[in-house]
Amino acid sequence: MDTLKGFVEHIIYKNPQNGYGVINLVVEEMEITCTGIFMHLDEGECIEAEGNYVEHAIYGKQFKVESFKVVAPEDKVAVERYLGSGAIKGVGAALAARIVRHFGEDTFRIIEEEPHRLAEIKGISERKAREIAEQVEEKKDVREAMIFLQKYGISNTLALKIYKQYGMGLYKVMQENPYKLAEDISGIGFRIADEIASKIGIHTDSDYRIRSGILYTLLQAGAEGHVFLPEELLLEKAAAMLELTPEQIQPQIANLAIDKKLVIKEKAIENNQKMKCIYGMSFYYAELNCASMLYELQSAFDGAERFTKVEIDQLEKKIRKLELQSNMELDSLQRKAVMEAVQNGIFILSGGPGTGKTTTINMIIRYFENAGMDIFLAAPTGRAAKRMTEATGFEAQTIHRLLELNGAVSEDDKAGGTAHFEKNELNPLEADVIIIDEMSMVDIHLFQALLKATAPGTRLIMVGDRNQLPSVGPGQVLKDLMESGQIATVVLSKIFRQAGESDIVVNAHLINEGKEIKLDNKSRDFFFLERNNVNVIYKHMIQLITEKLPKYVNAGIYDIQVLTPMRKGALGALTLNGILQQYLNPPAPEKQEIVHGDGVFRLGDKVMQIKNNYQLEWEIVSKYGIAIESGQGVFNGDVGVIREINETAKTVTVEYDDVRRVTYPISGLDEIELAYAITIHKSQGSEYPAVILPLLTGPRMLFNRNLLYTGVTRAKNCVTILGSRDTVRQMIANENEQKRYTGLQERICEIMGQDME
Repeated sequence: MDTLKGFVEHIIYKNPQNGYGVINLVVEEMEITCTGIFMHLDEGECIEAEGNYVEHAIYGKQFKVESFKVVAPEDKVAVERYLGSGAIKGVGAALAARIVRHFGEDTFRIIEEEPHRLAEIKGISERKAREIAEQVEEKKDVREAMIFLQKYGISNTLALKIYKQYGMGLYKVMQENPYKLAEDISGIGFRIADEIASKIGIHTDSDYRIRSGILYTLLQAGAEGHVFLPEELLLEKAAAMLELTPEQIQPQIANLAIDKKLVIKEKAIENNQKMKCIYGMSFYYAELNCASMLYELQSAFDGAERFTKVEIDQLEKKIRKLELQSNMELDSLQRKAVMEAVQNGIFILSGGPGTGKTTTINMIIRYFENAGMDIFLAAPTGRAAKRMTEATGFEAQTIHRLLELNGAVSEDDKAGGTAHFEKNELNPLEADVIIIDEMSMVDIHLFQALLKATAPGTRLIMVGDRNQLPSVGPGQVLKDLMESGQIATVVLSKIFRQAGESDIVVNAHLINEGKEIKLDNKSRDFFFLERNNVNVIYKHMIQLITEKLPKYVNAGIYDIQVLTPMRKGALGALTLNGILQQYLNPPAPEKQEIVHGDGVFRLGDKVMQIKNNYQLEWEIVSKYGIAIESGQGVFNGDVGVIREINETAKTVTVEYDDVRRVTYPISGLDEIELAYAITIHKSQGSEYPAVILPLLTGPRMLFNRNLLYTGVTRAKNCVTILGSRDTVRQMIANENEQKRYTGLQERICEIMGQDME
């Protein structure tokens, strides 16, 4: 390994995300191009770098820097170069020359030890002298902190977050309790903190480690959909992760509760037993706040309007009159739903496919519109909002847009910050009626944000199918609301004649009831192809997408969606996407592509955003390429197509369903993946002209009735199952859903003053 010592004359390129850069280093009057990670390196600084010379195919000989340290300039020329480089705010080349002329090679010692003497220079006040000294000292502190943190394998990006959070106090935090990093800084979880602690030499049974491990276990449980964990299960999971015994861990649960880091609640279970429920603070108060706000919404309405028998009779007449005017005939349950929506501050409308939910929503909208009320419509995803717009004729938007998501993070925000909604309890939505569709997809945190922005006196109507899979995020909001028994609810059950002609609808209801479905291929919209060989399934899947289904359902290739229960395995989304990409968007000379991870992104690929990113900017452009609208926020489940790959700028531009264009840097490509095949979970809230379900083998817990029902109901015109008849039957028979530990149902009953039965 070679060593170079010189000054940075010019920074050619630097990626602010990861610090990778290209610099010109002057070594003994010779200019050398160097590449490497150069976070917080400024032009004019002197460095000592270790690395190797490499030959670049285009740029020729370069020095690849493995590590470097900033060293003090050794002569007057180097000192003047550094001070005049712009690295120190307020000091230009002319002033730098005067400083060095006055103090010579003693300049740096003067700045560090006797900064007041800088005022001896004409043009430097005492205040400016202090500012120069503070900047030099801060840069020195940052560099030393970076070098210190790098010893523990911490990236420059995380190191900067740590420095911003703690300043020079970071050394104390690192030595005493590195697990504090996981609590205070986004991007540092328990795993990273534990690795640092191990390198520092902190014992595996330290109180800090156990406490952090408990909180991390609860956080992981949230990612699996739970809002709390039973104490026994929490101890089991935390003990396995920390490689300790439950007895070593248990005392710290009480200590964390005393420190208000978690909440312990008791819940009645079978045989008069009680279960200890352990919540993270934010999860507990999210549920408690939701229950309290629901009570306020209903109470405000109860106090304002009470319907007498005469008024109820008048209401029935109004609804029947609207039916005649709009040529819509409601059945008794649908009519009851409209009446309940009018009479209550909170109302839930539920039902499976073909039961007339859309007709009922349209009548509810018409009633409130006739009353001169302002109505807002929203759904959790862009696709669901688009479907709602098409079904009602009223503009619907995502809940995030309704609440005016602001992804901006303030400069002084401590270590990462989070996005927020402009609409909240201080700035509520100005609406008389808010209707939310696809409520099964709404998690506890989004529900809390929605309720905060809904002022008492506003009607909140929630629509959804409780038999769909629960939200990707924590909670099972719709199910808990319905099972609380405290909120007016109508469940539509009658399948209407036109819907009853669809075997998709009929079979969905049979699946939900645990009854066997016909797989004899006598249907016009529900097909089953017995295929027990994975390679044969691949072959027929491609044939269906490219040849058979587009004509049959009058749709494009990208409108036909493969839905699979799993991410991994031969029929998992990851493997299927690699195969489908080869046939649906093969490589071609005119198609740019970029290698990422184990795969490749190609111009024209169908992709999906796989995590919420509130800071990501989007714009909608006109046909002339002019931006006509812009905003922030791209969400888990958004699907689009790669429209541009810029090899020079190293960016990928994706156009999402609602024509929003988002440009990703290379570092952001971990947030998207191919979407020719997606998991059934990811398909929630979407509807496709045709769906292909590969169902051969898989884990029993996953292959259940709930999952099959959700997959089938995603199809509008055609479902094709490829796989095993026995697997389909086993899924219908398996009603064991993955249990979610939530407490919203209990919180609602507590707040509304009634014991649960």
